[in-house]
Order: sequence, then C-alpha cells, then structure tokens
Amino acid sequence: MAAHPKKKYSHANQGMRRSHLALTAATLVACPQCRAPKRPHEVCPRCGMYRGRQVVAIKTKRAAPGAA
Repeated sequence: MAAHPKKKYSHANQGMRRSHLALTAATLVACPQCRAPKRPHEVCPRCGMYRGRQVVAIKTKRAAPGAA
C-alpha cells in the first residue's frame, strides 16, 4: 500500500509547495542582424546568424508559379 498523509495539507501550504511550479514567459532578444526576436544564445530562426557568423542556411520562399 502507498503512503498516505496523516493530516490535510492546508491551502496556504499547498500554495507554498507549488510556488516554484509557475510558468515564465520565454526571454527574447532582438537579433543584431535582422532585428527579429530570438532566444538568447541561440541561432536566429529568421536569418541563421549566430555571433556574427552564418551557421544555418535559411531557405527562401519562392513565389507560386503563375503569380506575378
């Protein structure tokens, strides 16, 4: 059998126990090259630059045939 608490956890203590479980918004910084928002210390998803170097080749969207 599993262990069971002897006494009820009060709502205040329950809240204190869960205080570290809160979600936080992702930190975003502007890319120095294209000014798009990106996570710090990560490759820019828009231009593929990291610390002034091109590290990921970004595919460009091509226009649909017949569209002018």
